[in-house]
Amino acid sequence: MTRLLAIDTSSAWCSVALSLGDTAPLLRHQLVSAGASQLLLPWIEELLLEADEKLSGLDAIAVGIGPGAFTGVRLAVASVQGLATATGLPVLPVASLDAIAAQVVTSVAFAKSNQTHFVVAIDARMDEIYWAKYEIHSSLFHALRLGEIHLSKPEEIDLTDIHYLAGSAIHVYGDRLFSTQKLPSNALDPDITISALGVLDCAKYMLDQKQQIQVAKLEPLYVRNKVALTTNEREIAFKKDR
Repeated sequence: MTRLLAIDTSSAWCSVALSLGDTAPLLRHQLVSAGASQLLLPWIEELLLEADEKLSGLDAIAVGIGPGAFTGVRLAVASVQGLATATGLPVLPVASLDAIAAQVVTSVAFAKSNQTHFVVAIDARMDEIYWAKYEIHSSLFHALRLGEIHLSKPEEIDLTDIHYLAGSAIHVYGDRLFSTQKLPSNALDPDITISALGVLDCAKYMLDQKQQIQVAKLEPLYVRNKVALTTNEREIAFKKDR
């Protein structure tokens, strides 16, 4: 029986899930913007109390490591570092887009699409998107990422041979995503957001594959290495635009 705690604060949502075997996971999931730091640890305590379970009795702790909001990702990682260090539990680091992909494959809309390949694309701010391609593992019905998570302009997304797209980038950038290939509305899921349930689904697969790590190796996933331009770079960019 797999016993996992999963958390994610990489977006505007604070999300915590507790899974104790075959029963439905316990979940706290709320749009909080900047309030996750006040809710995360109390929610973990509440779920453990509701399940009459101790943190030390779990198999591992799963955490969304980004990419996403810098402060939120750091909050989740730092919280898990503390919890795992105190209990000696291993950790399962889950990329944000992988967690969303896990939720995509369980959605009714995706099931109706009969597709095996899809893209998840989310808003990365600064007029850019994070995106990655996925395929369904036929025997496990698990979304396997094809390659790395990319950071690019919306127009640079690669939708070659892709017939289903999910993620917040659809709302934010609209037609800019479809400069080379159009997709019908029933092949789009703009409303799906990251949840601890997606982190949990990925973590179960990772645990089966023995991909847990020791907490000392846990760190955020930063796809964007540079978040701001220097004064000189801004001046050069300004001159180019004139």
